[in-house]
Amino acid sequence: MKRSGILNAELSGALATLGHTDLLLVVDAGFPIPRDAHRIDLAVAENLPDLRTVLGLIADELVVEGVVRAEDVPSHNPRLDAWLQERFPDAEFTTRPHAEVLGELAREAKVVVRTGAFEPWGNIGLFCGVDAPRWFGGEGVIVPESYASKL
Repeated sequence: MKRSGILNAELSGALATLGHTDLLLVVDAGFPIPRDAHRIDLAVAENLPDLRTVLGLIADELVVEGVVRAEDVPSHNPRLDAWLQERFPDAEFTTRPHAEVLGELAREAKVVVRTGAFEPWGNIGLFCGVDAPRWFGGEGVIVPESYASKL
């Protein structure tokens, strides 16, 4: 039996397929997931599981380089935005129009994880990064400027 972390076999396996710059979307219960997307549906009931729990568990297993959310989040759901900023302090934050999150961004995602969240604008994209100290820590390796600050 797996000792810790994400126990859901499909989600755990999908996370293992992600590489640098891949996009994972964690979405609310009402998100229109594209028909051909790699969908992992965790929703059981209203807010079960909730968005923050799922994002937090995923964040414990991934290096997150970027967070993208609808441009409405900072002004219309500031508590969620503050939580995201606290949970992903080293990530670059961007916004997109809500319609793009529902359309273009959803089609770009390698994996879409549906939660039971009933939360306005509760659709968050995570761009995978690399563990810079481990990746560039080898003897004789020249660290690119873009990663030097992460060492």
